[in-house]
Formats: sequence, C-alpha cells, structure tokens
Amino acid sequence: MIEKTEDPAADIAWMRRLAEDGAQAPLLNGPIMIAAGVIFGAANVIQWAIQTGALAVDPMAQLWLWLAAGAVFALALFILIRRASRKPGFGSHGNKAVGAAWSAIGFGIFVMWLSLMAIGFRSGDWTMMWAMPSIVATAYGSAWMVSAAATGQRWMTLVGLLAYAGAIVSGALIGSTTIYLVFAVLMVATALVPGFVLMRQEPAEVA
Repeated sequence: MIEKTEDPAADIAWMRRLAEDGAQAPLLNGPIMIAAGVIFGAANVIQWAIQTGALAVDPMAQLWLWLAAGAVFALALFILIRRASRKPGFGSHGNKAVGAAWSAIGFGIFVMWLSLMAIGFRSGDWTMMWAMPSIVATAYGSAWMVSAAATGQRWMTLVGLLAYAGAIVSGALIGSTTIYLVFAVLMVATALVPGFVLMRQEPAEVA
C-alpha cells in the first residue's frame, strides 16, 4: 500500500504558476459576464414590475420569466464559449480554472433554484424564493475570489467582496420588492461592468 504524502512547496509552486499563467493569458469570459448582467439584471427589473403591480400579468408569469431568462442565457453561453474557444489563450491554466469556477457556481445556482422551486410546489409556500438573490450574490462573490487567486488581479477580489456585501444587503431586504431593483444594480456592478473590463484587457489580436 502506497501512502500519499502532501507537498506544500509543490502546491505553492503550482498556485504560483497558475497565477503567472493567468496574468499572461487574458481571461476570455468577459462577454459571458456581460450577457449574465444584461439578461438577469433585466429579469430582476421585470420581476420587480410584476411584484409591484406595475406590470399587470398572471403571477405564474414570474416562473416563465426566469425559465426564459435561463434559456436565453444558456443559448448565449453556448455561442460565446464556442467563440472564445477559437481565441488564443483559451486553454491556459488561468482560463481553465476561472471557467471551472464559474461553471460550478452556475450549476450550483441552477440546482438551488430547482430545489427551492420544488419546495414551493410541494408546500405551497414560496417565501424561501426570497433567498435566491443572497444565494446568487454569495456564489458570484466566491467565483470572483477564485478568479482573483487564479489570475493575481486584485480588482477581482474587490468585486467578490462587493458581491458578498450585496448578499447581506439582499438578506436584509427579504420581503421587500426593492430587493429586485437592488439585485439588478448588483448584477451591473458584479457582472456587466467587470465583463467590460475583462474585454478591454484582451489584446487586439485576441479580441
């Protein structure tokens, strides 16, 4: 039986190579972040309009709203990933690590949404859905923290902290329709704007 030993020095060296690689190869997920900011930011504004009565529709329209937003984003994601795969640097360690982090939080958010939907349909109590903005913001914060560690870009840490702060604010606003407008602004600050920053960081031959 071979006992596996851990090598802290090797782990540190691997993280250093990952950060150096991330610093050299630009991240290519900027367009994806922009798509997320626009699609889900708009969905939150529409949700607010429905909840406040500014948009007079059947309450079940809220379910179709989020299904449509998810479908549109999935299509955009497929197109944008294919486009990014043809760009230099797509296979870099930095892009792989960041891509894996965002994929994981994306699936996690989707599964959590399905779980809360199941609870709502089962119990008839939809109050737990109010927690989704905090859940999403926390997931975004974690993904930005991983992105910062993988690339060595400190501004991503600030975006991550902003997302965490947004999760706390969203928690404090549970029960108030204002939560949807606040979360729409948070999507602009933690997805749309950072997405544009990432796109500007891409060299001309990569963009």
